[in-house]
Amino acid sequence: MGGGGIRVLNVAEKPSVAKAVSGILSRNQGLRVRDGRSRYNKIFEFDYTIHGQPCHMLFTSVTGHLMELDFEDRYRKWHSCDPVLLYEAPVRKFVPQDKLDIRRTLEDEARKCQWLVLWLDCDREGENIAFEVVEVCMEANRQLNVWRARFSALIDREIHESVQHLVRPSQLFADAVDVRQEIDLRIGASFTRFQTMLLKDAFVLDFATDDRSIVLSYGPCQFPTLGFVVERYWEIQSHEAEEFWAINCTHNSNEGTATFNWMRGHLFDYTCAVILYELCVQEPTATVTKVTQQEKLKYPPHPLNTIELEKRASRYYRMSSEHTMKVSYMATEGSLDSS
Repeated sequence: MGGGGIRVLNVAEKPSVAKAVSGILSRNQGLRVRDGRSRYNKIFEFDYTIHGQPCHMLFTSVTGHLMELDFEDRYRKWHSCDPVLLYEAPVRKFVPQDKLDIRRTLEDEARKCQWLVLWLDCDREGENIAFEVVEVCMEANRQLNVWRARFSALIDREIHESVQHLVRPSQLFADAVDVRQEIDLRIGASFTRFQTMLLKDAFVLDFATDDRSIVLSYGPCQFPTLGFVVERYWEIQSHEAEEFWAINCTHNSNEGTATFNWMRGHLFDYTCAVILYELCVQEPTATVTKVTQQEKLKYPPHPLNTIELEKRASRYYRMSSEHTMKVSYMATEGSLDSS
C-alpha cells in the first residue's frame, strides 16, 4: 500500500470526523489504522484517486484548537505590571503541553507527504484551527502543497465531491478569529486583574487566606452571565413566602411502600385543604381505577457542532447545507434580516 503517487496528509478537527471521512473515502476497503503519538488521535491509511492522480492518504486529527494565545512570561504574573499595560503587552501563540503529542504526530507525518488537506469545520473558527495546523506542518516541511476541503455533512456524495474540488484556505477568516482572541485576552485579563486587586479587601471570607481565594473574572462570556445572576438575585430578594398545604398518601405492603401523587400539587387555602383531608380520613379505603406504565428513554444531548446544526436544519426545515451556513454566518455577524 502507498507504493506510489502523492502522499497526502489529511487533518480533521476531531478524531470522530477523521474516522468517518476515512471510511467514506476508502469505502472501508484496504483501510488501515495505526497509532500516532497521541493515544486519542489515530492515523488512517488508504489509497484514493484525486483528478486521476493516485494518492496515498494519511488521515489524522486534532482536538479543537491546537494552539493557545497568552502574554509573554514576564506579563503573566498578576502583580508583574499595571493592568492597563496589558493592552500593549506582547502576546504569543503556542502549542500547550497537553497538545504536544498531536503536534509531534503532525510533524512526523508532514515530513513524509507532499500535500496537506485540511478537513476543519467550515466556519471562521475552523479556518483558524486550519492555519494552526498549517503552521505546525510547514515548520516540518516547507514544500507542502496546502489545500482545504469544504464540506457541510458527513455523507458520501458530499465528501467525495469535496475532495475532488479542493480550494485554498482563507487567511482573512483565520485572521478575524486571531483578532477576536487577542481582544478577549487583553480585555478579560486586564479587567479581571483590576477588579480583583481593587476589591479583594472589600469582602470578608473565612477561606480567604491569600489573594488567589477571590477572583472577579471578566470577559465576553462573564458579562451577559452577570446580568442573569443579578436578575435572579433580585427575584430571590423580592420573593414573599406564602404558606401552602398538600396531602401526602402512601401505602405500605410486604413489597414496599407506594407513594401516590396528588394532581392538585398544593393548596394555598387552608380550609379547603382541611376539608379534603377529612374526606380522606372518613373514607380510608381507596379504589384503584387505572394503572399506567410507560418506559421513557432519555438520550444524551448531541454535541453542539456545525455538522449537527446542518443535519437538524435539513431534517426539520428542509434547508440545504449551504443555506444553513449562510444563515448562521449572517446571524453571527448581526446582519440577518426578515428575508
